[in-house]
Amino acid sequence: METISRISSMLETARELTLEAAQSAGGSKGLRSNSSSRGLTSAQIKKLLESRNERDVLEGMRKVIALMYQSESSLQYFSAVVKNVANPNIEVKKLVYIYLLHQAEAEPDLALLSINAIQKSLTDQNPQVRVMALRTMSGIRVPVISQIVSLAIKRGCGDMSPHVRKAAALAIPKCYRLNPNTLPQLTEYLSTLLGDSQYFVVGPAVSAFLDVCPDRLDLIHKHYRSLVKKLVDMDEWSQLATLRLLTIYARKCFPRRTQKVKKAGPKGFYDEDDAPSHEEAAGEDTGEEVVVLDPDLELFLRACKPLLQSRTSAVIVSVVRCYLYLGTPEYLESAIGPLVALVRCPQDIQYVALYNIVAVALRAPAPFAKYVSHFLVHSTDPPHIWRLKLEVLTIIFPHLGMHWKGVILSELEHFSRGSNPELVRESVRAIGRCAQSDPRTSKHCLRVLLSQISSADENLVSESLTVIRHLIQQDPLSHKQTVIQLAKYLDTTTSPEARASIIWLVGEFASVDPENNIAPDVLRILAKRFADETEVVKQQIVLLGAKVYLQHLLQTHPPQQPPPKPAQTEQEDSNAWAETQDSSGAAEQQQSQEQLPEKPPEEDRITLLWRYILLLARYDVSYDLRDRARLYKALLANPNATQLATLLLQAPKPVPHAPSPSDSRKDLLIGTSTLVVGPDAGYHGLRGYEPLPDWVPAGQEPDRSLRDQGMMMESTTIERGAGTGTGLTASERLDRALREHERESSAAAARGKKIAPTGTTNNNRPKTLDEWLNDEDEESEEEEEEEEETESEYDEEEEEEEEETESGEEETDSEEEDEEEEEEDDDEEEEESDEGESHERKGLLKKEDEDVLLGRA
Repeated sequence: METISRISSMLETARELTLEAAQSAGGSKGLRSNSSSRGLTSAQIKKLLESRNERDVLEGMRKVIALMYQSESSLQYFSAVVKNVANPNIEVKKLVYIYLLHQAEAEPDLALLSINAIQKSLTDQNPQVRVMALRTMSGIRVPVISQIVSLAIKRGCGDMSPHVRKAAALAIPKCYRLNPNTLPQLTEYLSTLLGDSQYFVVGPAVSAFLDVCPDRLDLIHKHYRSLVKKLVDMDEWSQLATLRLLTIYARKCFPRRTQKVKKAGPKGFYDEDDAPSHEEAAGEDTGEEVVVLDPDLELFLRACKPLLQSRTSAVIVSVVRCYLYLGTPEYLESAIGPLVALVRCPQDIQYVALYNIVAVALRAPAPFAKYVSHFLVHSTDPPHIWRLKLEVLTIIFPHLGMHWKGVILSELEHFSRGSNPELVRESVRAIGRCAQSDPRTSKHCLRVLLSQISSADENLVSESLTVIRHLIQQDPLSHKQTVIQLAKYLDTTTSPEARASIIWLVGEFASVDPENNIAPDVLRILAKRFADETEVVKQQIVLLGAKVYLQHLLQTHPPQQPPPKPAQTEQEDSNAWAETQDSSGAAEQQQSQEQLPEKPPEEDRITLLWRYILLLARYDVSYDLRDRARLYKALLANPNATQLATLLLQAPKPVPHAPSPSDSRKDLLIGTSTLVVGPDAGYHGLRGYEPLPDWVPAGQEPDRSLRDQGMMMESTTIERGAGTGTGLTASERLDRALREHERESSAAAARGKKIAPTGTTNNNRPKTLDEWLNDEDEESEEEEEEEEETESEYDEEEEEEEEETESGEEETDSEEEDEEEEEEDDDEEEEESDEGESHERKGLLKKEDEDVLLGRA
């Protein structure tokens, strides 16, 4: 029957090849036939699906899948497709499973008809069929079959094929979404899969663990070190999941410990110089704190280093995240180079990489100093790229040498004079941030900004003045001449915002040096053209007039505090009261007698100027300006009551600080989408965002022996595998064979025997290939003979037992002794034959392992 099926399949294949050749050679006729086949009706497609010919069924399934991916209705073929779920052709079975995954939710009752056939496929001899069946069963979103899916996963966890076990791991989250009540069973399956010996099974198991029960870290203790060892061999998606899991595990299981280390000072030439200093002798602490890593945590950090050479940018960013939040500065410095290399990737990866670089640089900017050339802005960079590059340059600016600082400032000055208004604005702001972060370059930055005030670009002038104002507010005493120089630009500057900023600076900082106060002269000049100014400038002129008049009042009418009243007796109080009454009466009498007119005091120029400014503002068209003028007039109406005006007009202004644009994202976790999206993602970020947990306090961490149990279990499995020869790599098998050979050689030497080296004959000559093959044939024959002997012995024993039960005769003591002697002789012969066979097998095993290792090397 097998021969007939093979012949029929060969004929079918030949027929398909002939038809394909005829269609390709037919030209336009073939095209017409293809176009006609594309327009099949639903009845014709159903006829193909119900055909007994596998080729027709396959063609019908292709038509149905094409309709499904074209967003056309294909539910009418559901019953016909389900009938083919038990088709032995694997290509048809694949297409049927794809159809069920997409359409089962729409027709759950009909989908249940295919469950029995899919369950039978779980026991198929082909691992690929078992994988497809398990994937399809878990993908059918029908809650009724959740227990069946759980049993299928249980069977898949114990499957001999690692691909089936991988499919079982991937099916666990799907089963959990179908029915969350299956969590206890799924947790047991996950515990089994996390300890699998194959790395491509452990990776999906970690992903399923993060989806199903991420808080059950007690399941990870015994598998921690095996996960760390398998991390390098996993695929990219599994590496991302494992790095995320182990990062959380390290925060919750390894406390952050520090240790004080003494600073290494210069050693003296003589031994006497090595004596402790007076500070050390007095017990003072002269050391610095250094982070002490747990051995298991350091094992994980060392295992992450090879991943920095990964082709996937997400893996590199994840390793940087581990080093930033778990490691020491030395580990982080080793990861900066691969992270910066992502800037040479395409723009989408470059954009995400720059956001992560900014987040890391805000915490540790020094390691990026030697990679400054990678962040220079190119002419082809889009706006979202050069913004981040400028931000990185300003962050690492204080940690650069003077050469690179000059290069960066020259680049920023060049871009500030460009035609792109956004680039001009960001470049000027970057110059201001550079001046704030490094006071040694603030003078040079100020000269660059002052040279740009005379520009015709109003955008450049206004931004430059804003930055200059921030720099002056940081140290007003050292910028007296800067304010005077800015006042000279009032005659040439036409930008309203720029003129308003200069007037505010004059009014705020011109009074720092009372001897060289230029504010009254500036106010006098501005009052001439008050009517021609814009509203923003008028508001600042009125404010400048109020400040100048207040300063004048404080100089001419200084506030005086009344002297303290001395203590007086009652008699002195009565006498003083009488004297005041007499004096007041005399004064009133003299005033009534001499009523002479008094001359009004002459007003000074500043008072006249202030009244003129108020008069101009009183008849202005802006009601806002009129309200401001009335407010300032009321505040300064009484020359002897200027306390409130002083609090309002001369209050100390906070020193402005221009932070980095991404400073608000500094606390976000790197490697996440929330870091890129930023505040637009909302307060809690995108869905699924979780910050890293805090370090576990010292003394509350899990016991380290829990992780040692995993190593003990691994060693026991290796020893069990050593007895069977399964589940071991070639190197482990070779080491085991060598240990056994050394053990037996030492035992033989103790007995006075000699054992020939493995892979040689008794004459110390290396074996040839024919001798190896002959040894294998002899071993196989000996094994067959042993099996026959043992079977015959078992048959004889059974016959003897039956005879004894039937006859009921008792054996004599002599017969028992003879049988025992015969059994002892047989046992000795079997032991000798077993020893010879073990020597030959070990020699062959060692030779095979050596060949495997040499082949790998």
